[in-house]
Order: sequence, then C-alpha cells, then structure tokens
Amino acid sequence: MPREITAYSNPLVKRVRNLREKRHRREEGLFLAEGLRILAEAQEAGHLPQWIFYAADSAGHPLVRRLVAATEKAGGEAIETTRDILHKLSGKDNPQTVLGVYRQFDTSLARIDRAAAGIWIVAQSLRDPGNLGTILRTGDAVGAGGLILVDDCVDPFSVEAVRATMGALFTQRIAQARWEDFLPWLRAGPGQLVGTSLKATGSYRAPRYEAPTFLLVGNEAQGLPEAYEAECDLLVKIPMLGKADSLNAAVATAVIAYEVLGQRS
Repeated sequence: MPREITAYSNPLVKRVRNLREKRHRREEGLFLAEGLRILAEAQEAGHLPQWIFYAADSAGHPLVRRLVAATEKAGGEAIETTRDILHKLSGKDNPQTVLGVYRQFDTSLARIDRAAAGIWIVAQSLRDPGNLGTILRTGDAVGAGGLILVDDCVDPFSVEAVRATMGALFTQRIAQARWEDFLPWLRAGPGQLVGTSLKATGSYRAPRYEAPTFLLVGNEAQGLPEAYEAECDLLVKIPMLGKADSLNAAVATAVIAYEVLGQRS
C-alpha cells in the first residue's frame, strides 16, 4: 500500500530533493523523472522507478494507478504526497502530478551493441540539456541505437536533460566516454564515423552512408576539434543559403540523421 508523506522534514523528501544536484546523483546512482508521459514511456521501455511520488488529488487517474501498481509489484515504493512537496522535489513552480526516482543506467561503452542499429549518434562536449534532449528524441525517431557522449558533456541524468528528452532517455541507449577511449572502441569493429564540419567540402547528401553510421556532432560553440575531424571517415556539412553560417547542433544532427535514414529506406 502507498504511504503518505506530508512533512517537508521527511528524510526521503530531503534525499530525493538533493538529486537535483549532480554530486548527489553520482553518490546515489539515482535520478529524477517528472510527469505522467515520461513515466509511462519509461514503463513501456521496461523501466520502473524505485520510488514514485504522486499528488493525492491525482490518485484516481488510471495511468497513476497503473504506475503505482507496477512500481509496487516490482519492489518499488509509492508515496502519496502534496503538490507543495512535489514542488520542493522538482523545483518547478507548477510541478507535474507524478515524479519518479530511477536507478542510473550503465553508460559504459561495453554496453553498446553496434550491430543493434544502423545509426548511432555521437556528441562531443555537448553542453546544453535542451540539445541533448532533442538529439535523443531525434535518435528515437530515426531508429538510432542511442547516443554516445564524448568528453565533458551535460549530465544526461540532470532534471533539465531528462525533462527535455520527453521519455527518449528510456528508449535510447546512452554511453559516456573520453575520445581516447571511444576511438579505439569504434575502430575495433565495423562503423563509419561521419563528422559534421563547416570545413567539409561536400554536402551531407553526397556520400553513401555505410551501416552502422556513427554521426559525430561537436560542441555548440566550437564544433569538432581538428584532431577529431582528422579521424573521421567522412566530413559533411549542410549548405547554408541565408546569412547564418551554421545550424543549431541538435537541428543539424536531425537533418543528417534523416538523410541517413532516407538512404536506408
């Protein structure tokens, strides 16, 4: 049976609230996800929270009841609480009616099965949680295997990043690695490394992409380092017909990923 928490001083409330900070997420190996849609997507992908918090006035919602029942059946705990406490946990002025606490995924390269998909997205020094979310959603849309974060990227388990993924965090495999570890791993098996670069001479529509394609996008401000570009099998760019010299990193990723998908179709 769900238990009720209405006191701000409850130790679990403090523990969960601390997960908004990266240090505590790393120490606990946990992260927060908010909203019925995201939690339902997670359940469909086979992920259930260790704790599910929900507002008392939403207890009768059929999706809430289903999530609570599934969480408890899997050994998790359901907590009925107030919207004020949900606000304290999420940090939002208008918090969602449901919040889940999940175990962080294993993000090692060893967990990546490159044969599982024809497209993989690789982001180097990506800093914006909104871009990470959009790239993950794009990966889900094109049937990519997942996203490999190279070097110092935004934390994919931050509240902002999880929110931006709209559930794609649970449908896409995520790995994290340094470049010096990623490159030998990539070259140990099949995989065409395609880098996005303003220095490229050819349009992204010109090459024939080979499976599995690893689409590499650089930092939002600096792009890819020259040394990284030199390791790519192909460098491509998107023609710019206006006065802007480049597209947003997530938008550029989506444009090229759909070209790769179109060729496979």
